[in-house]
Amino acid sequence: MKFESRVLPELRSTLAQFPGFQLEEKLAWSRSLLTGPPIEQSEHVRTTTRMIPGADGEMLAKIYEPAQRTDSKLPAMMWIHGGGYVMGHPDMDDTLCERFVQAANCVVVSIDYRLAPEHPYPAALHDCYAGLTWMTDEAEWLGLDVERVAIAGASGGGGLTAALALMARDKGGPALIFQMPLYPMIDNRNQTMSSHEIIAENATWNRANNEAAWKMYLGESNDASEISPYAVPARASSLAGLPPTYTCVGQLDLFRDETIEYVTRLAQAGVDVEFHLYPGCFHVFEVFVPQAEVSQRASQSYVDAMARALNP
Repeated sequence: MKFESRVLPELRSTLAQFPGFQLEEKLAWSRSLLTGPPIEQSEHVRTTTRMIPGADGEMLAKIYEPAQRTDSKLPAMMWIHGGGYVMGHPDMDDTLCERFVQAANCVVVSIDYRLAPEHPYPAALHDCYAGLTWMTDEAEWLGLDVERVAIAGASGGGGLTAALALMARDKGGPALIFQMPLYPMIDNRNQTMSSHEIIAENATWNRANNEAAWKMYLGESNDASEISPYAVPARASSLAGLPPTYTCVGQLDLFRDETIEYVTRLAQAGVDVEFHLYPGCFHVFEVFVPQAEVSQRASQSYVDAMARALNP
């Protein structure tokens, strides 16, 4: 059965209009597909932008917090935008970050980490770790409760979330109470059934794009058998000791099988994990078609999960 015919009817028209990323041929053009008009900011959320220390020089960070804050310390979440390690910017997730702030009564920090191929691994992950340590080091100034810190991201940002959780575990901090790697990009081997199944040119993320993005991110080491789990989290020998986890994926997502394997390994390692599989849904469906019922259900589910985790 063709990929398009398996997609839920409420998602099909938007998918039919998507031209498909062309990472190897048109990277700049592909990046432009992720830039939209500025959103109308919520009056309930205050957003500020500042430069913070990255792993190699300064980087931009966006800070979202309740507009009417009291003096009480709030839980904190670092959001890592998606884009297959090669695209994206914090601006594209303004609406979602505002939702997290309002649902969880928290502070969200979203960073502009360096992108491949200009800056291959480990640049992006080191920037994320620098952002996380800055956030916790500046907890007093930001008004944060360091006992309630979570990390989250989607797609490539989900892969960085999973990698960052491993790094924080192995380095002994900063302490995390929750991680949310949504439909994460965590395995460069492209050996799963779903990585062979999703090949349609207009799929929001297909095998050709996945192969190209991993090559850009890992460079010459992409084909090596010994690759750090901080680069490819699916290669981690143990997932024990990671924080409680929430994730989801569409059944028609190339990352379906690697996500399911990750969830299974987390559960087997004694990590509490909540997982949702959405039939008839493709990669980042809830972002591409936000008005669809399934999209609203999916995004509300993970927003609510973050609110529960940060307010136990």
